Amino acid sequence: MNRVILNTILISCLAVTACKKKQPPANTEVPVNLLKLKTQNVLYFDKYPATTAALSQVSLLPQIQGAITGIFFSEGTHVKKGQKLYEIDERIYRDNYDAAVANQKVSEGNLVQAQQDADRYEYLNKYNAVAKQQYDHAIITLQNAQSSVKSSQQAVKAAKTNLQYAIVTAPFDGTIGFSMVKLGDVVNVGSTVLNTISTDGPIAVDFIVNEKQLPHFERLQNSKPVTDSLFTVLLPDNTLYPYTGKISVIDRAVDSQTGAIKIRLVFPNPKNFMRVGMSCVVRVHNEETTPQMVLPNKAVIEQMGEYFVFVAKDTVINNPQAKTDTGKHKRELLAMQKKVQVGQTIGGNIIIKTGVNPGDRIITDGVQLLHDGSQITTANKVGPSAGGKGGRG
Repeated sequence: MNRVILNTILISCLAVTACKKKQPPANTEVPVNLLKLKTQNVLYFDKYPATTAALSQVSLLPQIQGAITGIFFSEGTHVKKGQKLYEIDERIYRDNYDAAVANQKVSEGNLVQAQQDADRYEYLNKYNAVAKQQYDHAIITLQNAQSSVKSSQQAVKAAKTNLQYAIVTAPFDGTIGFSMVKLGDVVNVGSTVLNTISTDGPIAVDFIVNEKQLPHFERLQNSKPVTDSLFTVLLPDNTLYPYTGKISVIDRAVDSQTGAIKIRLVFPNPKNFMRVGMSCVVRVHNEETTPQMVLPNKAVIEQMGEYFVFVAKDTVINNPQAKTDTGKHKRELLAMQKKVQVGQTIGGNIIIKTGVNPGDRIITDGVQLLHDGSQITTANKVGPSAGGKGGRG
């Protein structure tokens, strides 16, 4: 029993002694990979969501009321200006026209009679052979007859116009859509949409830019571009449209609520590849000829809409535990956070506008574990998500 107690005490003492031995300090250095920042010539495109639109588009509305008695086109096809598209029942309007013509002939006959009476009374009045009152009445009757003829002529014109409105024609060359009415449908003036026609080409492409970019696009509109392929379009299937465009219109005003403004490009459309209302992407070719600073996307951190990178800095710190004076100072590699302004994304890279300088050593791997002032190392270490050893650029 005593021996067991002694053994227990001995083991406890050994454990206490072992615990008192100094543990090696934990390594706080974060393994990273570095990239020496350089400038290089880059080719990229600024991209903007866009929508295609027709330069001319009109909804066909009937000018008279009646039933549709004829449809003379195939939906979705190209039509020519003046081509007959719809016919509205014209019987009532033809009857009205014929009646107006007949009334005009009556009024013209009355005018002839009134003119003869006026000429006769004017002759008699010259010799005082007729009462003054009769002469005055003849002149007034002539004037009324003349007005009646004019009125009947206008009635004929109105009736003829309504009769012509019974035939609906294409106002310009373009593509016609699905018919909104069928044979026998009764249409009303100004409220029933028959169809829509839009021009095929050239075709407009509209997109929105921020007001800060407006001066740039105004310069592009007013000056000859450096490249002929300044404006191109990616179609909905992500294929490149084979024709290039140019700026047609910059909207008259900036939206005060959003600070945005619409810009319209015009593209040829000879094969009708682009249809009205398509969603596409406008690419504006970069005309910047000076070298740019480019970094991998993974090196840039976004926080609350701001962008940061970590730059490696050599720092000398005091080492009070050193046994010699020569070891009192220790060189450390620290990560310093820098706010940057970013530009266009190019594949897996991003352009850096400001905040760092060429020659700076940028941390590309291990940034998730860093904060401003973190100790870092690249010696015989494998940085997080880096496929091999880290190294100084």
